[in-house]
Amino acid sequence: MQSAEMEDYLKAIYDLECQGEGPVSTSAIAETLDVTPPTATSMMEKLEKRELVEREKYKGVTLTREGETVALEIIRHHRLLETYLADQLGYNWTEVHDEADRLEHHISEEFERRVAEVLNDPDVDPHGDPIPTAALDPVEEFIGETLDQHTEGDTVVVERVRDRDPDELAYLEDAGITPGTTLTVEEVAPIEMVTVTLEDGTSVSLPDTIAGAIRVSVAGELEDASRPA
Repeated sequence: MQSAEMEDYLKAIYDLECQGEGPVSTSAIAETLDVTPPTATSMMEKLEKRELVEREKYKGVTLTREGETVALEIIRHHRLLETYLADQLGYNWTEVHDEADRLEHHISEEFERRVAEVLNDPDVDPHGDPIPTAALDPVEEFIGETLDQHTEGDTVVVERVRDRDPDELAYLEDAGITPGTTLTVEEVAPIEMVTVTLEDGTSVSLPDTIAGAIRVSVAGELEDASRPA
């Protein structure tokens, strides 16, 4: 059985693998988890001994199938818990990430099953992040471009927002920007600001740092892709 710390490392490696190609560097893992590179290296040695990662000298690590399964199980726990806290216990979406982080390592399979049943087995959490299925199949983690990659006149639909910063989430909530919101890019200013218009005509200016935390799809694109030819 893995410790909570090991599970956190596996989850971080999975996340970093989804963002790029090839092995994940120890320095990237250390930065993500806010630990020193030697600490991360020591943990990689432990995970390799348990056959949860494969290491390539001077390149980094990749998850084994078993390591990926463990990571997906923890991610499923986390995102189900976020959804349960928001839908059933009245937590704000700014609060659920840290609470789920504390709980994700300690729930049983039966508790997980009951939570999923109460929630009608949701596909995404409150931030739009996909929830792995009970079969723990890999999920498409990084679909679509970020808002700051779009140009004036583009109409997009918010698919996901980064969940790590409560202040960032509160800012977006106050602005009325959550998953499912349709936005039209009004202006991309050279001062690192993106101004968008909501469907009700409200105009909102977002710093690039926040626009870069919002993943979007072009309005109608997903719908068109799902239609038969």
